[in-house]
Amino acid sequence: MTATPSTTVANLRDLGGTPLADGRTVRPGLVLRSGQLDRLDLDADPVVAALGVRTVIDFRTDAERADHPDRIPPGARLLVGDVLADKLSAGRMPAAAQLKDLMSDPAVAEEHLGGGKAQKLFADTYRAFVNTGSAQAAYRTLLTEAADAEAGPLLFHCTAGKDRTGWGATVLLSLLGADDETLMDEYLSVNPAVRQAFAPMIEGFTAAGGDPDIALALIGVFPSYLGAALDEVEIRYGSMEKYVREGLGVPDETVRALRDRLVA
Repeated sequence: MTATPSTTVANLRDLGGTPLADGRTVRPGLVLRSGQLDRLDLDADPVVAALGVRTVIDFRTDAERADHPDRIPPGARLLVGDVLADKLSAGRMPAAAQLKDLMSDPAVAEEHLGGGKAQKLFADTYRAFVNTGSAQAAYRTLLTEAADAEAGPLLFHCTAGKDRTGWGATVLLSLLGADDETLMDEYLSVNPAVRQAFAPMIEGFTAAGGDPDIALALIGVFPSYLGAALDEVEIRYGSMEKYVREGLGVPDETVRALRDRLVA
């Protein structure tokens, strides 16, 4: 549960060290989370090079991947799990996938996101992380790969590394035995890095007359966002384990392998 210093990968965090039940922790160096990898340069970034990442899971949409293609470490596999594909096919692009567009025009942002609309949109998107087929397939891939020793050190990411990636980390850590407080701490811990990464955009938006509350609603993560996904799990499945088994279709033996591999 520590930020990993990187000069070319935004919001990089190792889930290793996260406290679990009975005084145990997550093994370090095996599962990492981050923002997009379009600026990855291992020659200029020895910290990331030393991680030896062998599997990358990209949760972004087709458009996001086309605009900012990942740079993958040599020899690593790239797996795509478009979390929002079903959400997009059903209507408007979620705010989580169009931060830069929304913050380019304060008037448009106010119209679509003012008065608490941004928070409602994010809550709806987080529920879609739980109840749409494309999201279920993406998170099934995450858990299946994380349980496989052959996958090597694994890195999963979206664009900013906060929403789609944050839910993935929550599901993973919950299965490993993290308590509710630890899950929320890890989820919220990305806020400083995300706000730093988007600081020029926030400053430009507010300087042009944009509502700073809208900017923070878009850029940051909040307990209510994660709470929406957790509530959806409770309503539909009753427990995280049942969501994983029935919603994601991950068998119990995979969950056992996940725990054997990642719990120290």
